Amino acid sequence: MSTNSRAARTGQRSLIGLLVALITAAIVWWTQGDGNTPSAEPSPSDSPSVQQTTSPSPTASSAPTDSSAPTVSQSQTDDTGGDGGTDPDSGLPIVRVADLPPEAAETLSLIDSGGPFPYDRDGITFENREDILPPQDEGYYKEYTVETPGSDDRGARRIVAGSGGEFYWTDDHYSSFSRIAG
Repeated sequence: MSTNSRAARTGQRSLIGLLVALITAAIVWWTQGDGNTPSAEPSPSDSPSVQQTTSPSPTASSAPTDSSAPTVSQSQTDDTGGDGGTDPDSGLPIVRVADLPPEAAETLSLIDSGGPFPYDRDGITFENREDILPPQDEGYYKEYTVETPGSDDRGARRIVAGSGGEFYWTDDHYSSFSRIAG
């Protein structure tokens, strides 16, 4: 075999090795993400515990609204720019309506319009026995069912409304809560 053939093959192998290394580096860079590219890590907006629409006000008029989206007052919006975070008043995670199941938005709309509600227990006093929500006088919180598709009973999903206009979400029958914000 000639020296030129060996040099050509060695050069080809080196070039192939370099290409493999560059492709590998590009794949690693792509999957690690640089803030502007897709990442293997989920962002907070991918999580079901974060929301971005509006919340109803329990003092809203009982007249039906033109929109199916609930209303929100300025005091109900979070100070994190809608990116989730922690509610400074309750210490609970913030969840945006857009990240809740569609049935939750329907329940918020019913609360905003004053009903009628599908369950006779909707609107009863939530006693906060778990002490997860901020302490308030008895009768401050009211609970509302959020329908669970496929469930043959009320399911575990609820929205709890405070007399001050705040709303809380639980999908595990009061074991945990998030503050609903616009």
